[in-house]
This record gives sequence, C-alpha cells and structure tokens, in this order.
Amino acid sequence: MKEEFLHWLWKNRFFDAGRLCDREAGPIEVINPGEYNRDSGPDFFNTKLFMEGTIWAGNTEIHINASDWYKHCHHTDHAYDNVILHLVHNNDTEAFTASGRRLLASKLGYDEALWENYIDFVNNPSLLSCSGLIDKPDTFLVRHWLYSLSIERLERKSNEIMEMLKRTGNDWEETLYRLISRYFGFRVNTDPFEMLASRLPLKIIRKHSDNLLQAEALLFGTAGLLNEALFREAVTDEYYLLLSREYKVLRTKYSLQPADGWMWKFNRLRPANFPPVRLSQLAALLTHSDGLFSRVLECEHTDSLRNLLGVRASGYWNNHYLFGKEVPLTTRQAGRQSVDLLIINAVVPLLFVYGKLKQQPERCDKAVDMLDSLPPEENNVVKDFAEAGLSPDSAFTSQALVELRTLWCRYHRCLDCHIGSSLISMGHKMRGSSSLFLEP
Repeated sequence: MKEEFLHWLWKNRFFDAGRLCDREAGPIEVINPGEYNRDSGPDFFNTKLFMEGTIWAGNTEIHINASDWYKHCHHTDHAYDNVILHLVHNNDTEAFTASGRRLLASKLGYDEALWENYIDFVNNPSLLSCSGLIDKPDTFLVRHWLYSLSIERLERKSNEIMEMLKRTGNDWEETLYRLISRYFGFRVNTDPFEMLASRLPLKIIRKHSDNLLQAEALLFGTAGLLNEALFREAVTDEYYLLLSREYKVLRTKYSLQPADGWMWKFNRLRPANFPPVRLSQLAALLTHSDGLFSRVLECEHTDSLRNLLGVRASGYWNNHYLFGKEVPLTTRQAGRQSVDLLIINAVVPLLFVYGKLKQQPERCDKAVDMLDSLPPEENNVVKDFAEAGLSPDSAFTSQALVELRTLWCRYHRCLDCHIGSSLISMGHKMRGSSSLFLEP
C-alpha cells in the first residue's frame, strides 16, 4: 500500500463512504474532504464531517498504519492538534494529539480494482504507462489538462527568464541574445552555446554589427573553434586565417577568454546543424537585425518572426560544413523547423514575460496565440504520445506533452495526472497482467 494512493482516494471521494466508521463514535459522514496540503502539516485542511447530529470541522491526517502517527512524532507536535480524523489502511492502534485528545479513526474502504489499476500503471515499464488507453478519458478533460500543462510550462519558463533578466540588469536585448544562443545549439550543444553567450556579451558584438566578418570572428574565436588543433585542414584556408587574424586583435581589445573548442559536439547532427554553420547563422542574425528585441516586439504574426529569424550563414558555408573541407554547393539557411523551435522556446516565453512585467495582458495572449498557431514539434516525446494514441495539433499542445512527460510520466505520477487519474478511477481492471511488461 502507498500513502499517496490513500490521499488520492480521499481527495477525489473514491472511497466507500458507507464503510467510514470510528470504533467508538460510529458512522462518519463526509461533508467535505478538505483541501489537499502538499507542504508540512496535516494532509488535508478544513475537513467537515457529520456525526451523531453534529458537524465537525478540522484537519485530516492519513497513514498506512495508525501507529505511524507516533512514528512521525505527531503526538508531540501541536501543529496536529486540530486533526479530527485519522484515516488509515491498517488501524493497529489508537492515536492521541499532543493535547491528549483521542482522534476519530477509520479504515479507508475502496474498490480493489482501483488499487489494481494503480499498481498496473506504476509498474508498467513503458515510457508511457497509459499507452493504448490514453484515448479513453473524456476529450474535454484531456484538452483542459493539456491546456493547463502548456500554461504551466510557459509560467515555469517565465520564472527562469525572469532570473536571467535580473542577471543581465534587466537588459531585454541581452536576455534575448542569451535565450536564442541557448536554442541555436538544439539539445546537443545547449551548454556550449550558453557558455559562449556568457563569455561574449551582446554589447561587444553590437560594436561590430556593421561587419559580419568581425562578428563571426568574435563568435568563432570565443567559442574556441579557431583552435588549429581542431581543424588541421584549415591551416591554409583563407577564410579561416582571416577570422583568426581578426580574432587575435579583438581578443586583446576586449580581454576575451576563449572556451574549450573540444566541448562542441558534432556526432548525431546533420552537417547543416554543425556548430560552425549555426554560429555563422547567429552572427548573421545579430548583425542583420539591429535592436533584435525591438524588432521581435513589432512582429504581429509567426510568419514575420520566421522572416526575421530565418537568416543565412555567410557565403563560405554554402560549400563547407567545417573549416577547410569543401562540399557540394548549397544554401545554409536556418530551416523552418529550427526557426520554429527558436520561436517556441525563446521568443514566445520572453514575450510572455514582457507582457507580465509590463502589465500588458494582450501581449501574453498574443504569445499564447503564436504558440497555438505553430505546428507541433517533431521529437521523440511527440512521437511516443502519438503512438500511444494522443497526437498534438499545435506547438501549444506539444509543449504540454513535453511538460507531461518530463514532470509526470517520467516519475509515474499517474495519480496527479488528470488522464492517469481518470483511467485508474474507471472502476474496473484496465488490462490483463500479461500485458504489463510489453512495450506498446
């Protein structure tokens, strides 16, 4: 037995009300289970009960064994003096408060199928415990839950951005630069891009925004990618040598400290997403768009944001993926999918924060609308949910699925998930035990 399961039964009234009974006071009628408390103190506040013609009001504490009251030292803690009901799975002893009052106590009766469903979900080794069943709950419930998750994810990102904004001295341009830099590396090179942005402030790049070569030299050099040991074929490459000469001057001028070039990852990346190509695109964005944050604010639709962020790398990268290695000619422009990821992960959350801090709710609404107008992301999380029976219709929904997978599914928090809770509560065993250890 798990205590969280008993909490879930009580919170959602999935218990057998007719079996609630104190051995001395008799039957207990529940008017209100109370407010669930996840912090310290009793498990539920403001419970209301009806017994023997009297309404009782107070708190409720839940344990697997009644003796856990003493194990957890509640009998000496006056914070539990207002507990009026002790719900247990095993009523092995009577419990008294620190003031000496005997607690009303009752076992919590329930349908065994609920416990079996819960155990099935918790013990399922699949990435998604509800795979194959996820389409059974009410459609409105699922949509409402996903909406809540997406907003929750946006709020969580907003808190992170607010901290970043404080660190930059409330500089919106610098904050956007750091955010965009983080997601220019996708998941593989997030850390190196973040380190680069912290070592090379935007104000330095701005001083050279009229010279793409110098902006590239600043980015490549501070990233550690002008280290001769990394690209031995580049020692005679004219473009590479020109960048190196520029960076030597700029490094001394601004006292820059290059990062370790070996930290950049190339494995499992398409050549078009290799770090040098992405850095050249970032340089183009920062030099092409003076006052980038101001221009982002002016964009009314996602298409205008795509036009703003969909920059091309410099001409050298049309026939190179690495310094000194020539390949067939093509155009190295940021693809729509990568641009959409920038909008989803950097631009939309920052616009949401701006709307909150400037008390402009219409900007927050516009940020949400932008997210809802973009197509769903293409990643393993979205793929797994689609195979399980739940396909997102926009980036707003796919962000909800990422949040669900990250904070709920990964930890088997099925009782806290509206979808999981609904499935577990259906009152009959959802699937046979033979299916528990089969991948969907």
